[in-house]
Amino acid sequence: MSERSVEVVVFDIGGVLLDWSPDYLYRELIPDAAQREHFLTAVATHEWNQQQDAGRTWAEAVAELTALHPEHAEWIEAYDTGWLKMVNGLIEGTAEIITELREQGVPTYALTNFSAEKWEIAKESFPILAGFTGEVVSGTERTVKPGEKIYRILLERYDLDPTAAFYTDDKEANVVAARAVGMQAEVFTDAPTLHTHLKARGLPL
Repeated sequence: MSERSVEVVVFDIGGVLLDWSPDYLYRELIPDAAQREHFLTAVATHEWNQQQDAGRTWAEAVAELTALHPEHAEWIEAYDTGWLKMVNGLIEGTAEIITELREQGVPTYALTNFSAEKWEIAKESFPILAGFTGEVVSGTERTVKPGEKIYRILLERYDLDPTAAFYTDDKEANVVAARAVGMQAEVFTDAPTLHTHLKARGLPL
């Protein structure tokens, strides 16, 4: 076996287990593609959303952005109230891998940039999210990937040996950061490739 074996598997959530994109909501609200792109890149930006991942409340976020762009008040509020419509369900192949790992007794963990408020909503809507052995959510911890701190929180809180932990994330920077703290990690591209990575590390799939 060319890869080291692992004992636990750690998952990013958005883009790995949940099919999440603001487009799913805003295609309905803003049919014009150019107008929609402007709103999501110049108004409700990735950076603005990431502040909720870092712990800012949605009430604060909506109020601050609405004050800056009152003409878009309804669309801004929808980012909060319509958040669940941004989730187009589970990425089924990943869900099946997680279920199989759990059935085989392999501990699974979540390490995710996610608003604390929306994480609770997501867990209610998708019960698989409530079944992790442990979870580290950026909005609760008030620190985001790819900063080292959030990886250290995971390893220390659950007493994990980083060399025996495998992590997958759809963002390369987050994978690089996981490797920097000693974890085995691969960029998530699709479920079959993830399955191959896990099999190569001796997991019972």
